[in-house]
Amino acid sequence: MEEDSKDITQLLQAWGDGRREALDAIVPLVYDELRRQAHHYLRRERAEHTLQTTALVNETYLKLVEQNRVVWQNRAHFFGIAANLMRRILVDYAKTKHRAKRGGSAENLPLEEAFYVAGREETQVDLLHLDKVLNELSEIDEQQAKIVELRYFSGLSIAETAEVLKISTATVKRDWQMAKAWLHHELSK
Repeated sequence: MEEDSKDITQLLQAWGDGRREALDAIVPLVYDELRRQAHHYLRRERAEHTLQTTALVNETYLKLVEQNRVVWQNRAHFFGIAANLMRRILVDYAKTKHRAKRGGSAENLPLEEAFYVAGREETQVDLLHLDKVLNELSEIDEQQAKIVELRYFSGLSIAETAEVLKISTATVKRDWQMAKAWLHHELSK
């Protein structure tokens, strides 16, 4: 795993330097993880959700290829940006579906154990509401919002999140707990 991470980091840096062949070499190394991330997102969507895992990965890939101003740091940074893009794609999809329904109910997203509400197995959260609340958190504490994106949406570990944000693991743990409490409060209103 560590060797793959070094390979990916080197290829990302080469891609950032404008070497297109590096992108072609990265794809097989990251595809399974992108699929895992996409599946993680989509399994929380309602059963009749029409966006498929492969479509979400493909859309994310297309948006990643467009990223020409990113100075890629490492594997964790890449997957953090991929998670952010997936979130944006799903929010845009939800907005489009919501508009198409002309006021119909928004798509629901169950929050996993990170936002566990005592006494309930799952909490259903409107994806558009979650996006709005995360944007509000970003205005209050941008670092906490980034930690939520990296931990919850990307599935990065505490250590990987700390590496991407260049902060200590203790800070990630503390901010993660505070962000979860704040989000729980805001989403429960």
